[in-house]
Amino acid sequence: MKHSLGAVAIAAALLTGNAVFSGSACAQTPPQTSRGTPDTATTPGFIKNSAQGVYAGDILARVRAIGIMPDSHASGSVLPTLGVTVNNAIVPELDFTYMILDNVGVELILGMSRHQLTSNLGHLGGVNVLPPTLLLQYHFNHAGKVRPYVGAGINYTRFWNSNLNAGGTPIEIRNHSVGPALQAGVDIQMTKYLFFNVDIKKIWMKTDTSLAGTDLGTLHIDPLIVGVGVGMKF
Repeated sequence: MKHSLGAVAIAAALLTGNAVFSGSACAQTPPQTSRGTPDTATTPGFIKNSAQGVYAGDILARVRAIGIMPDSHASGSVLPTLGVTVNNAIVPELDFTYMILDNVGVELILGMSRHQLTSNLGHLGGVNVLPPTLLLQYHFNHAGKVRPYVGAGINYTRFWNSNLNAGGTPIEIRNHSVGPALQAGVDIQMTKYLFFNVDIKKIWMKTDTSLAGTDLGTLHIDPLIVGVGVGMKF
């Protein structure tokens, strides 16, 4: 009888120990998903994919070939009667964009061109134009490979190295101009850091003119600028 009670006690102890071990093992094993893999915790939010797209803190540098097509017209008493026109030009352009937010950037555009002026009186000479432009941009689809953008800002134009004259008498011009600027374009990513760019801008610029102290009026240049180039993300 004692041997029977001892056997029963040993069996009960073994069963109890096995139950405790099994419960501990189950507590340490993470729950399984429907696919049989552990259910790990996830962090909500967007994870940056550095292989494509642009994000806050990125710097974009672009080099473009641009075609400058002035929409020249004049206002005032004398200049409109002279039929003054400003010729087109093709020049290089450099710009830098700093991404303030994932979708918002600030762009500084740098370039220089020289334009020739003609009128009913003939060739009037040429003038250099330096128009640095600052734009606030909104980038659509910033995390994708095709990223359209629009921009608006302000343009400061410096006119210099002018040899404008009429019949040998120098035409004086105001050397500074400030006006609005609008922009639209698209970046198309080709590699992790390199992208193709197409860009179009409208800039409003003008200068007052005079001849031998006589006011001639204001020449509005207001070019449409179309550019194609490549850029790099830093």
